[in-house]
Amino acid sequence: MDHEVSSSALGAVGATGLSPLDLFLHASIVVKLVMLGLLLCSAGVWAIIAEKIILIRRVNREATEFEDRFWSGGSLDDLYESDGARPTHPMAAVFGAAMGEWRRSARIGGIDLSRGGVRERVDRAIDITIMRENDRLTRRLIFLATIGPVAPFVGLFGTVWGIMHSFASIAQMHNTNLSVVAPGISEALFATAIGLVTAIPAYIAYNGLSNSFEKFTDRMEAFGTEFAAILSRQSEERADDTTGGKA
Repeated sequence: MDHEVSSSALGAVGATGLSPLDLFLHASIVVKLVMLGLLLCSAGVWAIIAEKIILIRRVNREATEFEDRFWSGGSLDDLYESDGARPTHPMAAVFGAAMGEWRRSARIGGIDLSRGGVRERVDRAIDITIMRENDRLTRRLIFLATIGPVAPFVGLFGTVWGIMHSFASIAQMHNTNLSVVAPGISEALFATAIGLVTAIPAYIAYNGLSNSFEKFTDRMEAFGTEFAAILSRQSEERADDTTGGKA
């Protein structure tokens, strides 16, 4: 009787292929859930990677075009009306925040634009805008940072569960032949493979994208510092003209 059971089991095992689809279909329900979860996470990882790559290229291109207009020697007031008042990209937002604060201060009657308080408010407006834009740009990167280290362990859980299920099948069949053990272990190890395939791109993309966004943040900070210095010089020039006119 045991021989008949083993023979039928071997026949069933032999019919089971080792293609990814076969490994998934013949896995236990728990391992299937692990695989499906990892596949969904992998799809989310690649969607975020594609979105962020497109985003960082776009904001760098828009920043370059804006800086070209900024340094072309045109009127800052005209540039504010066209780009800064309703910014559509981070660099214009930094310019708009600083210029808007400076213009609001300039409208206050009798205020000395060259004094420290105005410069501090402009600097604070720049810093807050950069922080807000950086948070918006790096949104959902935390998902990549989480999936990178966690996915292999989730896959490992599926592997452990699958191997336990294989050993239970061996105990029921009373057969330790490799043809009985191999399919179940292959299905289990497939979960770890999916976990690694999910984790590796997430880990690499997180490091690469984080570095790209840090460079863009440095670019915004450099522009903000230069623009704040320009506003400070203009404030001092206005103060000198006012003093000279009174004299």
